[in-house]
Order: sequence, then structure tokens, then C-alpha cells
Amino acid sequence: MLDVIAAFPREVLLGFLAAGLLLNLTPGADVMFATASGLSGGPRVGAAAGLGVGLGGFWHVGLATLGLSTLIATVPVALVALKWLGAAYLLWLAWVSWTAGPPTSGQGGLTVQAAIWRGFVTNALNPKVALFILAFLPQFADAARGPIWQQILFLGVIFTLTGTCVTAAYGALAGLLRASLATRMSLLNKVAGAMLAILAVRIITK
Repeated sequence: MLDVIAAFPREVLLGFLAAGLLLNLTPGADVMFATASGLSGGPRVGAAAGLGVGLGGFWHVGLATLGLSTLIATVPVALVALKWLGAAYLLWLAWVSWTAGPPTSGQGGLTVQAAIWRGFVTNALNPKVALFILAFLPQFADAARGPIWQQILFLGVIFTLTGTCVTAAYGALAGLLRASLATRMSLLNKVAGAMLAILAVRIITK
């Protein structure tokens, strides 16, 4: 595992970190959940919801690690198929983000524990998250560096850790700003839609 980590070119790792942060900063379903939780229960509940979402992300990374290397090794065309599926999903997500309204604060006054649990379940049971991970992480993997599953695990842990921090920050910020942030989420959704559409085009043309 350490050999695989050391084999990653610096420019590839930096590119992955930049792309991952861009995606994490783009308001999506996880951010909307954490934001709504923060608007309802305050900064601690919002941050806890982000932590729960991150735990759900680790669940998906584990599933991807267990199955993705075999899929790529036995069916090389699967990577191409996943790329197109991922791009199509991103385009659909871009449309949903572009047309979405502001989040509601109807989380019912969640406790910290309940926010973590709901965040985990919401993310862990979302098949779209699994599809996204399968489409995104392989773009930065290369069989020449070592076992694919180790690269997916390494990249997935990094992506999920940064995503957890960003999502928790969104939730905490929503708890601090509350109504003022809610009035601006429609504009953020437009920006999110445009960024996701650009990413989809980049994946297709890569």
C-alpha cells in the first residue's frame, strides 16, 4: 500500500485533490442535507450531519474497493462505460442543481446523534453516490502504479476525508447564518449546476 502511495506522481495527486475539492465545494445532496440540518438545529447539528454523510461515503469507498479492481481487470471496456455513465449522471445532477429551489429547514430539530445517523443512512443508501465514486476515482488510477484496488482505497479515503470536512463546514456555517444563507442557496445551485456540467464534458472528452 505504501508503495502505491509513493508511486503517485505529484501532479496527478494535486490534480485529484483540486478536482475533489471542487466537487466537495459544489453544493449537492450531501451539502443540502447538512445545510438543512444546520438551519434547523444549529452549527453542531449541521456539522454532525456532515460527519454522518462522510461515514456513508466511506461505506461506498469500501464497496468500490472490493469490487472495482476485478471489474476493470476482467472487463477493460467497463472503464469506458463507467466514464459515460458518470458523465450522464453528472449532467443529470447539473440539471437538478440548476432547477432546485432553496433548502427547507424541516429536519425536525435533530440531535447530534440523530444527525450523524441520518447523514450516514442518507448517503449509504444512495446508489447515485456509488455510481459517482465508480465513475470519478478510476480517472486517476493507473495499473502501472500497482493494484487498482489499493489506488481506489487511497484516493477514496482522501476524497471522503476532504468531503467530510467541507460538508461539515457547510452544515456548521448554515447553523451560524441560518436564514441569510437560505436566501442565497438558489444562486449557489445555479453555480453548482454549471460546474457539474463542465466536469461532465471534461470526463467525456478526456
